[in-house]
Amino acid sequence: MPEHRPAEPDILRYYTDVFAEADRLHRTPQGRLEFARTKELLARVLPDAPATVLDIGGGPGVYAGWLAAAGYRVHLLDLVPSHATAARRDHPAVSAGVADARRLPLAAGCADATLLLGPLYHLTDGADRVAALREAARVTRPGGPVAAAAISRSAPVIDLTRQGRIDARTRPAVLAVYASGVNDPETGFTTAYFHQPEQLVAEFTAAGLPAPRLYGIEGPLWPLLDALGVQPTERLFTDALDCARVVESDPSVLGSSGHLLAVAVA
Repeated sequence: MPEHRPAEPDILRYYTDVFAEADRLHRTPQGRLEFARTKELLARVLPDAPATVLDIGGGPGVYAGWLAAAGYRVHLLDLVPSHATAARRDHPAVSAGVADARRLPLAAGCADATLLLGPLYHLTDGADRVAALREAARVTRPGGPVAAAAISRSAPVIDLTRQGRIDARTRPAVLAVYASGVNDPETGFTTAYFHQPEQLVAEFTAAGLPAPRLYGIEGPLWPLLDALGVQPTERLFTDALDCARVVESDPSVLGSSGHLLAVAVA
C-alpha cells in the first residue's frame, strides 16, 4: 500500500468553495462532448452489467449515476466530502464515501472494473499518480479493466488561447505550465497535472499494468464548439463526435483532445 499523504488543501477548497463540478459536463459544449465520448468509450471497455464498478475520484457522481441506471453496481470514492454527499443524495443506487486514490480502503480484487476519471490530473507528483494506478489495479479483479482519464498537456494552451487570456503578462506562466505539466493555480484552475500521451503509458506500466490503449476523448474540434457555443442538436456537434471517433487512437493527434482515456486490463 502506498504511504498515506494529507489531502491537497487547495483541491478541497476549490471543489468545495469555488467550482461546481456537478454540472461541469452539461454546462459547456466541450463538457457535453467530453461526457458523450467518455460514456461511449466506457460502454466499449466495461464488462456487462451488473458488474461491480469502482468510480475513484468520481466527484458528485455524474458517471456513477449513469452506470447505476444501466444496471451496474457502483461504489464511488472521492477526496471531497461534499462530492460524496451529493453522489449519495442525487444517485440513491450508488454507494459513496471519502477516500484518497493513493490509499483505498478496499479489499484486493473487489471490483470487476475501476475508473480513475479525475485523480490523475490532481496529483502533480509522478510517484503519486503511479500509486493511484497501482491501487486501482490492486482492487480490480484479474482480467478487469482499469480506465483512467488525464488532461492533455496542450489543453490549457488551447483553451486559454480560445478565451483570449494569453498576453504578455500571462504568457510566461502558460509556457511554464506547458513545459512542466504542473498547473499554476493563477490560471484559474486548481492544483493539477497535464499529461503527454507517452507519460500516461509510462505511468501505467510503472504501476505494474500492461501498456494501455489510449483514446483521445474530444478529438481536435472541441475548441471550436466552445468558441461558437454549439448545442448538441447542431450539425457541428455531431461532426465533432464523428471526427473524434475517426482519430481517437491516431498518435499524431491524440494530444489535441482536451482529455485522454487510457484503458488496460488488470
